[in-house]
Amino acid sequence: MRILLSRAGRALPVIAAAAALAAVTALPVATATAAAASPVARAAVGDEAPYIVTVHKDFDPATVARMVGASPDYVYRTALHGFSARLSPGQVAALHVIPGVESVQEDGGVSSFGTTG
Repeated sequence: MRILLSRAGRALPVIAAAAALAAVTALPVATATAAAASPVARAAVGDEAPYIVTVHKDFDPATVARMVGASPDYVYRTALHGFSARLSPGQVAALHVIPGVESVQEDGGVSSFGTTG
């Protein structure tokens, strides 16, 4: 019985991700061609912003990106487990409901124009 419980425990994240993907694909899409291209309608390039997405170590970052129709600029697997990509607001919303996605942060510039104490 213990083996069955541990297998079920390992299958739970996969089942949750599949349920989230089903929920995302059930969302209304602007056009039929957009629905065929990806589960989330792609926004115009001007509506996309750069994001860094971190995922749980048991999830493949590239697979998570494909689930929302994103094309990663980089996939991180060492110090950071996730990907960076330009995402539309719809893709960001879809990532927030996928179990295993730990954070979705807009990538911004960093400046050192401060005073030192």
